[in-house]
Amino acid sequence: MKVIIIGAGTGGMCLAHGLRRAGIEVAVHERDRTRTSGLHGYRVGISPNGARALRSCLPPELFATFVATTAAPYTTLAMLTERYRTLISIDFADLPHSSDAPEDGEHNVSRMTLRQVLFTGMEDVITFDRRFTHYTRHADGRVTAHFDDGSSDTGDLLVGADGASSRVRRQYLPHATHTETGLVAIGGKTLLTERSERLVPEQVRHGFGMYFDRRGQFGITHVMRMPWGSRNDEELIARHPGLRFDNTTDHVSWAITTSRSIAPPDLLERTGRDALALAGELSEGWDPRWLDLIATADPGSTVTLAIRTSDPVPAWTPSTVTMVGDAIHTMTPGRGAGANTALRDARELRDRLVRVRDGELSLLEGVGEYEELMRRYAALAVRESLEFMNDDGTARRPVIGPLSVLAQRTGMRIVDRIPPAKRRMARGFQKVRDSELV
Repeated sequence: MKVIIIGAGTGGMCLAHGLRRAGIEVAVHERDRTRTSGLHGYRVGISPNGARALRSCLPPELFATFVATTAAPYTTLAMLTERYRTLISIDFADLPHSSDAPEDGEHNVSRMTLRQVLFTGMEDVITFDRRFTHYTRHADGRVTAHFDDGSSDTGDLLVGADGASSRVRRQYLPHATHTETGLVAIGGKTLLTERSERLVPEQVRHGFGMYFDRRGQFGITHVMRMPWGSRNDEELIARHPGLRFDNTTDHVSWAITTSRSIAPPDLLERTGRDALALAGELSEGWDPRWLDLIATADPGSTVTLAIRTSDPVPAWTPSTVTMVGDAIHTMTPGRGAGANTALRDARELRDRLVRVRDGELSLLEGVGEYEELMRRYAALAVRESLEFMNDDGTARRPVIGPLSVLAQRTGMRIVDRIPPAKRRMARGFQKVRDSELV
């Protein structure tokens, strides 16, 4: 059995490692040899669900490298007003957890560092500079992937791991569409120094901050403290070859999310200093420290994006083509579930293909069993992510808007003062990210 994977993202590479360890032939075709998307430089939170998938699929020494190259763990989650007034603060030490094992914890990861870790030892599996165009299926069930350079590759199963704009999905399930949420975002990174650290509220200088303003906009900050400090550590990079390409320095990543009705029509075309200037304009009236954090960001780090979500897709008949990650279930960043759901996909599909290898299932039975399960948990993750970032415009209505903002803030402050209610909220947050918690 040979499996062809289109896309060397988080889910695709986790699957490739898992298949290789299981003795199943695998070939990965990746479009970009070097970083092209600005999002590659940003943080991704790997939850216990995602960490367990990595632990299951990666060689033990590479999983240890993953753990060693993650940023310092967060201590606090705080929700604040745009003027830095605390609404609710949750100490992660109070959150339930399965154990102290690395696979049962939360990990703050640079996407690019994780990308390089996952490439380690897979040089003979990945082919770069391959732009997938289409596939053809043969009478014997085998599949040939075609690329724009005229090359092709044939295998028993084709897996689309090529992201939200998946060409595999476009050909295989053309009716699987996305919906615009009406939200757009600008993100940036500011080098972490003693000065920039003071621009972040004290309770989230080692944590995750969420900021809500009176127009329904919200911001986030992540303080990323990498194990090698604010500069590349040559000795550490020598020990962990997955870092050799593009290391990440200590920084504060921030973003502001707003409604298309507030943002100018050309937001998605803004880059560099123009994007930073627009982020400042959208943040008018916010705490001066937030404005300073944006103004001192690296212009080359800025990204703009429209936030989309997958539409529900009826069950389809399994075949020798399937998908993992954003290729089949794009979701908003509201619950931080996208990468972790992709990693679960990788583990679940790997497990079924091992059973195919062992003769317990036919290939179509294995794929069908994976897809049936994946549709259930992915639909839940998509729905919860969308609910968390739902923008119905209430906050911008003339009379009811200020009342709804006041009610929301009052409710959070009340919860913050009632320990049982706050613990219940904390458990709700954690349960989404750790399915083994009761």
